[in-house]
Amino acid sequence: MRGAIDKFLLVFFLAVPICVTAAEFRGLIEPHKVVKVGSASEGVLATVNVDRGELVRKGQVLATLQSGVERASMEVARARSEMEGPIKGKEAGKALYEGKKIRTERIYKRQLSSPAEMEEADANMVVAAMQFKEAQENKRLAELEYKRASEVVKRMTILSPIDGVVVDRFLSPGEYVKDQPLMKLAQINPLNIEVIIPAQYFPAIKVGMHATIVPEASFGGEYTAVVKIVDRVIDAASGTFGVRLHLPNPRNRLPAGIKCKVIFPSK
Repeated sequence: MRGAIDKFLLVFFLAVPICVTAAEFRGLIEPHKVVKVGSASEGVLATVNVDRGELVRKGQVLATLQSGVERASMEVARARSEMEGPIKGKEAGKALYEGKKIRTERIYKRQLSSPAEMEEADANMVVAAMQFKEAQENKRLAELEYKRASEVVKRMTILSPIDGVVVDRFLSPGEYVKDQPLMKLAQINPLNIEVIIPAQYFPAIKVGMHATIVPEASFGGEYTAVVKIVDRVIDAASGTFGVRLHLPNPRNRLPAGIKCKVIFPSK
């Protein structure tokens, strides 16, 4: 009788599904990217266009360096690159000597000119052709010099590398920029959710999974994030591993640097 009861209970428990509750962990909402913006060139700051807390767009002008000398050099290079007189003069000389050579060849074939005159015509045409080629090369060099000067001037303008917010500003107009950062930016769309999870959950957490994010009480609301990184090495001392999720943050509605709950769905 006892054996029949045990068998019945075993069949009953196998037939009834076991309810597994969702796993909840503590996490931290962090910026997706933090960038310390510096200058590609040394110099004195002329303008700083943004301050701490301001939103910036990728490619926006953040600051400029004093660039009067560099801009003047660029204008000189531009003028040289646009000069057509030298190359047109050499082209005309080349055409002149080509015509002279043709006429000398005709006379020479009729034996009305000497070999020395023919040789002189050949030499003049070769020299004229070389001078024309040199003028073309000089124009090309002038164009490259203008391009180089333009790039120097561009480096005097500091652009934002990301869409984000100014976390801090370290320098002001009039200060000298060398190898120190000008300001720090943070990209907060998307946001990173960093969470430390006990090792026993390692088989259950997969890249691409969705989780519910509940920011601390003062911010409220529930949001959906996606697992992007699962650490492949478990920390032996704590028996935990790290997971990073991405949380879309349109209009930057959530700030970074706040705590949250990370709730993974039940299986």
